[in-house]
Amino acid sequence: MASLRHRVLMRFVNLYPPFLGAGIRVTYPEGDPHTIVVRLGLHWWNKNLFGTQFGGSLYAMCDPFFVFIVLRNLGPGYIVWDKAVQIEFLKPGRSRVTGRYHVPPEEIARVKALADAGEKVEPVYVGEIRADDGTLVARVTKTLWVRKKG
Repeated sequence: MASLRHRVLMRFVNLYPPFLGAGIRVTYPEGDPHTIVVRLGLHWWNKNLFGTQFGGSLYAMCDPFFVFIVLRNLGPGYIVWDKAVQIEFLKPGRSRVTGRYHVPPEEIARVKALADAGEKVEPVYVGEIRADDGTLVARVTKTLWVRKKG
């Protein structure tokens, strides 16, 4: 069960100035606490010098979401941080792009069991950003750091 603080954060994340300014829109599929969908339209204010998606905006649209998913599913008794990231820009983004971030329930259970046992937990997740036509625009690899509080 997500904490009240986390639920409030998720409700207002679209108002976070870096997301709002870049045109990033975050949605949560109904009934699926393991997935977050992030969209970024191509507008005059977020194009780079070549008329394509700005790389900083592409990274911003994948920055906190694996942390959000893991923290939401583990609950308030855990600490979850980003530890490392690698992003590969594979094709220019010439249209709206979408990132879909998912951590399966079995993976949440694995991370929880390790953290509960006091082990060092640094799960690695891969997310993709795709254009509306399905073209793979970028791939991000995120390493998290998880531990049980106390």
